[in-house]
Formats: sequence, C-alpha cells, structure tokens
Amino acid sequence: MITLITGGARSGKTRHALVYAGSKDPKTYIATSERLDDEMRERAARHRAERGAQWDTIEEAYDLSENLRRLEGVVVIDCLTVWLSNWVLRAEDQAGKQIELLCRTLRVAEAEVVAITNEVGWAIVPDNALARRFRDHSGLMNQRVAEIADRVLLMVCGIPLQVK
Repeated sequence: MITLITGGARSGKTRHALVYAGSKDPKTYIATSERLDDEMRERAARHRAERGAQWDTIEEAYDLSENLRRLEGVVVIDCLTVWLSNWVLRAEDQAGKQIELLCRTLRVAEAEVVAITNEVGWAIVPDNALARRFRDHSGLMNQRVAEIADRVLLMVCGIPLQVK
C-alpha cells in the first residue's frame, strides 16, 4: 500500500501521516533533510522527541530505495521534495534516474509506505533557472508517484482531501 500526501508548506502533511501510522507496528520514519545548521539540528531533535521511542528513525538524504527494500511495517518518508532537492543539488543529471528507481522500489516494497511531498508548483514562477528546473522535476516526480500510489491525499489547512 502506497499513500502519497501532498500539499503546501505547514499544511499538516506530517502530522496526518504520523497519526495514520500511529497504531501500526513496526513504524519507521525516514528523514530526508540534512542537518546542515543549528536550526535544522534543533528541528530534527524536536521532531524525533515528538515522535517518541515507538518510531525507528533513519536519516537518509539520498538512498531511499535501499532502505525501502529492507523495511517492514509502515514507513513514513518525510519528504520526497527534500530528497529530490538533495539529488538536484548533488547531481541534477541523476534526478530522473533516481525518481524512476524510487518508483520501481515503491512498487515492490513490502512495507506500507506513506510518502510526503510538497506542491511547489502552486507558488510563483521561480526567478532562476535552477529553481525552475527543480519545480519541473518535482512536479514530474509527484505525478509519477501519484500514478503508482494506491491513495493520494491533499492536505489543505490541516484537512485531508482524498484525491485518489
């Protein structure tokens, strides 16, 4: 079972995913952000404490597929947009291949996957070429994952709307 949760920033995506997964075991949270500064380190520590000890946490900025292949239970990926930005900044020419690898892995994963993403295309058109390319990669990634997902939710003001 694959669930894709999308929406704007601070729309309640993560909270909804954690509540949904809360009664299932085992539970794994994959954090895709890199803790590059004090603010991100503090944020990560706060979020880990909020999730509690019942969650296993994996911090993985790049290799989602390897982790998904070995996990069971329910897995929350937070978030695909940050994961994609990591790849675009590291090796943009690999972004499409990484999206395809992720989709192939999602199709065969034994775990129930709840993937969080952002609707970056709803904002203004970025003023630089890299940001526009990232927006395009992100939109295509969201389409590909939504296509294979069993369920797609759009979060609006903390309210989940079922899209698929």
